[in-house]
Amino acid sequence: MPRSSKHSNGQVRLVASDLDGTLLRSDNSVSQRTLEALAWTVAAGIRFVLVSARSPSWLAPEAARLGLDGIGICCNGAVVYDYETERVLIHRPLEPETARELVHGLRLAAPGVVFGCERPSGFTAETAYRPLFRPPDSIPRADALAFFAEPVTKLVLQHPELSQPELHAIAAGFGGEAIEACYSGAGLVEIAAAGVTKGAALGDLCAELRIDSGETIAFGDMPNDVSMLEWARRGVAVANAHPDVLAIADEVTASNDEDGVALVLERLNS
Repeated sequence: MPRSSKHSNGQVRLVASDLDGTLLRSDNSVSQRTLEALAWTVAAGIRFVLVSARSPSWLAPEAARLGLDGIGICCNGAVVYDYETERVLIHRPLEPETARELVHGLRLAAPGVVFGCERPSGFTAETAYRPLFRPPDSIPRADALAFFAEPVTKLVLQHPELSQPELHAIAAGFGGEAIEACYSGAGLVEIAAAGVTKGAALGDLCAELRIDSGETIAFGDMPNDVSMLEWARRGVAVANAHPDVLAIADEVTASNDEDGVALVLERLNS
C-alpha cells in the first residue's frame, strides 16, 4: 500500500510487532526499558499484538515473559491464537494438493532441499533437517509427503548449498500464486497458503476489533514483515532490518539491541 493512501486519525489503538530481531535483543533477552514501555502501552488501553513466524506453543511463553495476554498472530499469519484460553481462533492451512506438488517440484528444481512443517500437532521434519533452536532428537521425523496426513500450517525449507534468497526465489517461482513464500532469517524459507501474510492477518484481526489501519503502528525487521508495515499507518523498521524493510518503512528506529521499539512507544507517552 503506498504511504500516501494510509489513512491517519492521529490516535493509536493497536501496536503490532514482530518478535525475533525486532522486540527481542539478538541474544533473545528483553530489556527492562522495553518491558516498561510495553506495560505502559497496555495500561494506556492500547492493544499490543505479537505477530511472528513462531508457532502458538513457541510464541505463548514469550508473550507471558513480556507481560502480554490476549491474542497473537503466529506462523506468519496462518494462525490467530488466544493466549488466555489456549485456543486457536483462526487456522489457514496449505491446500494438501498444492503442498504435495510443491514438494515434488522443489525436489526437482532444487535437489537437496529438505522440508520441515508446522502442524496443529507440532513440528515435524525430514531426517536431514537441521533444527535451529531445538534438540534434533526432540523432533518427529517423516518424509515430506507424509506430512499431509493432517493440515499443514506452513512448510519450512532448508538447502545445504543454496542461499536463502536463491531458495526463496525458486520456491516463489514454482509455487506462483498458489502459495505465499517468505523468509525471516536463519537460512529458512517458509511457505504458507495463498493470501496468508502477517499484513493480511493483522488486517482481519483489526476488522474484528473495529480498529482502522490509521490507528495502528507496526514494527518489523525482515521481509516477512513488509506486508504488516505497509498495512499499518506507521510502519517502523528497526535499524538492523533487512534492506527490503528499510526501503518501505515510514520511519526507522534504533536497532533491536538498542531498544528501538521502546523508543517509539515512549514517544506515545510524551
